Amino acid sequence: MLKDITLGQYYPGNSFLHRMDPRAKILCTMIFLIAIFLAETPAAYGLVTLFILFCISLSRLPAMLIWKSIRPLWIILLFTLMIHVLTTPGTVLFSWGWISVSEEGLRNGILMTLRLVYLIAFSSLLTYTTSPIVLTDGIEALLSPFKKMGVPAHELAMMMTIALRFIPTLLEETDRIMKAQESRGADFSSGNLWRRAQNMIPLLVPLFISAFRRADDLATAMESRCYRGGEGRTRMHELVYSWRDSAGFAAVAAVTAVLLLMRWWL
Repeated sequence: MLKDITLGQYYPGNSFLHRMDPRAKILCTMIFLIAIFLAETPAAYGLVTLFILFCISLSRLPAMLIWKSIRPLWIILLFTLMIHVLTTPGTVLFSWGWISVSEEGLRNGILMTLRLVYLIAFSSLLTYTTSPIVLTDGIEALLSPFKKMGVPAHELAMMMTIALRFIPTLLEETDRIMKAQESRGADFSSGNLWRRAQNMIPLLVPLFISAFRRADDLATAMESRCYRGGEGRTRMHELVYSWRDSAGFAAVAAVTAVLLLMRWWL
């Protein structure tokens, strides 16, 4: 299951989305993630679904990658659905003891679960189509106007990108440690909640040691290459807006405008 978590992974390619400027992709992603919450009617959800499918086709990513980014979070999705189904009052569809399922609760649960699926799928497109180095440059460029306020733009961008990049590495390390501990008789799946928490100790200790060791190796490598932060640094490839970025902004703005019309006037 740990191998199915794809957060922070980059899928090399030469698609339309891969060649977009990272600043444009970050801004478009933020705008569209907010626009998703404007959807309330089935027609609006259909529009959001079509736009996400269109972006996936533009990225030329295998559909299984998007599915793998959603599948590990099925517990959260199921929990969100059940919370709305069991706690929203309205027209009762089914009742058994203290359990009561209403029509409004079922509708709200399905719509909120779909919103989470859309958020995960569209956010995954950003990391799948943007390498960590390019993503760092994009975040730094977007934060650079706040330097006058004392915000360390380069350092913040570097920290966020390193944290995102190390997620797959730590997951692989966790999987290796679990297999090694299971071969020595460790059991991570049986027993009650307290027992399972105790069984995680042989896993967490070597994982933390490995994480600190990797962090120390990374710091040593950066110091050996005379890394001193973002002041005075240059880039091999400068970020330049192109027609693709304008088209991306126009598409996101058009979808957002239609969702606003559907919400407030239709």
